[in-house]
Amino acid sequence: MKSIIDPAPIPMIPVINVIDSDSDEGFSTGSEPIYESQFPVRRIYCVGRNYAAHAREMGHDEREAPFFFSKPADAIVVNPKRLAYPRMTNDLHHEVELVVAIGEPAESVSVEQAEKCILGYALGIDLTKRDLQAEAKSKGRPWDLAKGFDQSAPISSIILKEELGLVTSGKISLSVDNDIKQSADISDMIWSIPEIISELSKHISLQPGDLIFTGTPEGVGPIQKGQLVQAEVLNRLKLAFTVV
Repeated sequence: MKSIIDPAPIPMIPVINVIDSDSDEGFSTGSEPIYESQFPVRRIYCVGRNYAAHAREMGHDEREAPFFFSKPADAIVVNPKRLAYPRMTNDLHHEVELVVAIGEPAESVSVEQAEKCILGYALGIDLTKRDLQAEAKSKGRPWDLAKGFDQSAPISSIILKEELGLVTSGKISLSVDNDIKQSADISDMIWSIPEIISELSKHISLQPGDLIFTGTPEGVGPIQKGQLVQAEVLNRLKLAFTVV
């Protein structure tokens, strides 16, 4: 039976097979990255308040059970150079995050089993309409539209886990117009990557193609039209785009 409408395209993220580049897509030193495969995105999950200092700046306790929200798969925009300021907000915020790409199914896995489900890592920014989110929170309403709007998830290419192993530390940072706004270490996360995967898999059967944004450090704040946003993680991956 044929579809009554054309199926929507599946969002795809390039996978870097050779990390040896000075480009914006993935870098250390040398030539352009080599892409031989792509990662089809199934779902996007995000962890809230997973850095103690960020939890404090948002007015919450440091060690609470992890909570999750989601973005639509087509919210991703891969290695953008320019990003449109979204409609229906006057307070767009940046939240830089390490992203985990899932490569094997995970259902109620233990912390010890969780690592084998990781395919690789990327750098992502959870763009947030903070004014819409604050209004929704004040009224006890869901804040999906503050998080899941078009192009709300800029993301880098993916680096395979075999290049990095299990990530437990490494610098993550974001600047606006060359002014550092967020800077922390992955080791500052309250819940580790295996703990995040294990907890989420108790609620949802994770599948290959899923992405997990693992939380943002302190320093989240506004960005405006005309500003340059740059981010890095693990000294391997970066994003750089202008808001237009």
